This record gives sequence, structure tokens and C-alpha cells, in this order.
Amino acid sequence: MGARATMSPLSNISIAIQRRFGRQRLRKMLLGSVPFLIMISIWHANTVFEWLPPVFIPTIGDVWEAIFFLQEDCAGFVPLIMLDNSCLMSTHVLSSVGRVILAALIGLPFGIAFGILAGMNRTISKFLEPVGVFANSISGIAWIPLAIVWFGVGWVTTLFIMLNTIFWLMFFNSMLGVRSVARVYEQSVLTMGGSRWDVIRQVYLPGAMPSIITGMRMSMGFGWRALIAAEMIGGDSGLGFMIFTSAAEFKIEEVFLGVLVIAIIFMATDKYLLAPLEKWTVERWGLVWKPT
Repeated sequence: MGARATMSPLSNISIAIQRRFGRQRLRKMLLGSVPFLIMISIWHANTVFEWLPPVFIPTIGDVWEAIFFLQEDCAGFVPLIMLDNSCLMSTHVLSSVGRVILAALIGLPFGIAFGILAGMNRTISKFLEPVGVFANSISGIAWIPLAIVWFGVGWVTTLFIMLNTIFWLMFFNSMLGVRSVARVYEQSVLTMGGSRWDVIRQVYLPGAMPSIITGMRMSMGFGWRALIAAEMIGGDSGLGFMIFTSAAEFKIEEVFLGVLVIAIIFMATDKYLLAPLEKWTVERWGLVWKPT
């Protein structure tokens, strides 16, 4: 009792944090933050000692000020949500995020649906698989000039590039996931009077779900990269467009800002949405044993 009473406030805080997050989770968080702390420290040291001039590596303060500079003409909430050009920073961020959401809503379900059908039916597979191999063999950047000719500069071009990436990755992962399911389960459902829809719903969809979720995580990562490249060349807004135009005007602090925002958005999406969804799916469908 006396030892507990003499504990320092710092020790009490440490114990409270460990109880809140758990030792293993806290250790993982701390280890994961070390590389970023090192990079920030090196960046700050470069600001102090000027190993490289600001034209190559801007200061942390300059990057921070760039946020307010890009938003200084923003008149309020309405121009912000309407993607008004007076709110440059938020317009670029929301444009990129909006394209990601739209491409995901279209590309993911269609990729999953056609992938399941191709995994179940060899005829559909023989028709679509060569097309997918051809599309994947061409880099997303290589499609951009053609997309600009076909659709012009703007939303349609960037959406086309991202859909081309997301759809085919989801297609192949879903197809391979279905093919990994033993056919005996399909025959069991059909023998008991089930329909083809019952086979999809009760056999192939659950069996392929881990592969589908992994494909979703991969497709969103590659799709995000394809989007930034498309915005640089064929976009009229978005973070890629912001980086490209800022580099042309030698605004290195805005280039760094755009790169950092891109990384933060995707890392947050992957950590708090895609990775937990993948983990839950693998555990939910019985591929990982969890003690009760």
C-alpha cells in the first residue's frame, strides 16, 4: 500500500496507458512510430544545420504555412464543400478522396461479381482472363495518354485509370479465391436441393472472402497510386494535380505537403479500415483459430 502511494505521477500514467491499450499493442505502436520519428528528426536537423538548401528540402514550418496559404481565400464551409477554387487545399483533397470512393463503389463490386462468375464458369474465365492479363500487362500510366484523347482532361480520365486498376485486381483475387474452394461443398449444396445462388451465397462467397478482402486492400493501394499519377497528367484537380502544378512553379513546400497528405490519407485508410477488415474476415471465416 505504501509502495503504491509513493509511485510517481509518470509511473501512474505509464500504467494507465498500458491498461488502456495493452502492452503488446502499445509496444507495436511505439515500434511503428520510431521510423517516422527518425525521419522527422532528420528533417528538423536539416532545417537547423542546412545540409540541403530549402529549395530541395523545405522546413517543417514552411510546409505547415503552405496549408494556410492554400486556404487563405476560403470564405467558409459552403465554398469548402462545393469544391470552390478559393479553398485550394480542401478542394484538392476532397477531389482525390471523392474519386477514390467513386471508383471503389464501382470497381470493387463489379470486380468481385465477375471474378466469382469466372471462378465458377470456365467459359467466362476463358473469355475474361486474357483481357485481364492484357490490361494488367500495361502500366496504368501508359493508359493516361489514350484516356486523355478519349475522355479529355478531368474526372472521367482519372476515374477510368483508377477503375482499370481496381477492377482487374479484384477480378483476379476473387476468381482465385473461388477456385481455391473444394468442389465437394458445391455438390453438397446442390444435392440438398440448393440453387446456384445458394452455392454462391453459402459456399463460394464465404470461401473466397479472405482472398477478396486481400484483393480489396491491394486494389485500393494500387488504385490510389494510379489516381495520383492520372491527376498529375490528366486531371484538373486533386492532390496529384496540386503536386504537378506546384513543382512547375517551384513551390517545393506545396509539393512536400501534397506528398505528406497522400501518405497520411492512405496509411490511415489502410490501418483503420482495410487492415482490420482483412483481419476480421480471416478470423470470421475460420482460417485462424481463436481460443474461446
